Amino acid sequence: MSAPLRWTHTLASGSAWALLIATLGCTDETDAEPSQRPTPTCSGGQFGRPTSATGLTSAQCGPSCECGAPWTAPNFDAAFVARLRSASLTTPPPRLSDNPYDAEPPPKPGGFCAVVPEPTGYALADFVTEGDAAQAGATVTHAGGCGACSSLQDLATYIEFPDLTTPVRECGLKGLNDPAQVEPCIAALGFSPACAQIWAFNTEHTRQRCLQSCLDALDDPYNLPDGALNPCLQCDEDESGPVFKAVAGRTRRNSGLPTAICRPCDGVFRSHHAYPDDVY
Repeated sequence: MSAPLRWTHTLASGSAWALLIATLGCTDETDAEPSQRPTPTCSGGQFGRPTSATGLTSAQCGPSCECGAPWTAPNFDAAFVARLRSASLTTPPPRLSDNPYDAEPPPKPGGFCAVVPEPTGYALADFVTEGDAAQAGATVTHAGGCGACSSLQDLATYIEFPDLTTPVRECGLKGLNDPAQVEPCIAALGFSPACAQIWAFNTEHTRQRCLQSCLDALDDPYNLPDGALNPCLQCDEDESGPVFKAVAGRTRRNSGLPTAICRPCDGVFRSHHAYPDDVY
């Protein structure tokens, strides 16, 4: 049995994004790396929960994957979200001391991030395999190493906002005259302090690198007819994704949560988020 590696490093893995200028309408967390759990390559439909902004129909994209054993993402009600928010993380991740986009992207840890019950709440720990986590009495919460957005509080926020475009864009508008308002606005959506911080850093970096691409794609749906991302989202993924993935830890794809942006199924980690009662 592998001993759990308690998450005490300055910040580890994951993904996000939100463009901060009034004219830009494309925004979402950046895609995650494919799950470490092996699944066959999917063909056909994509994973997500389409809205009018998606550009794909429910016949082209849905919250189910047929790779290997068929799986459908569960629906979580308000009571479950409230339970997630009630859980106490005993050692929250520290705030970043510097903008991670000013340095080389840190390595993205592999393995799995798991919830470990403790007498006064829960801890987060990294495990090499899902089996290691189970043997230690832990419950995997997402694929990849733990990071700034790995808490159950951040999971609750991702569940509440399957499409973060509008609320995060509103935070960006507030930052046009005062950039210091962006992070508190994102935190007010329900994100933990460290998670809100990396979202804010990511947002600014994407604005700097992808402005023209996003202006050009202003009226594009999230997904093009062939399922590819529109140029704005693709630019964010290419330019801001590596650092975000290495810092945030949790994304909606590596947590098995469908979003309004559809993605191939072979990058989705399948999870029902069934945590023991003593975590809450």
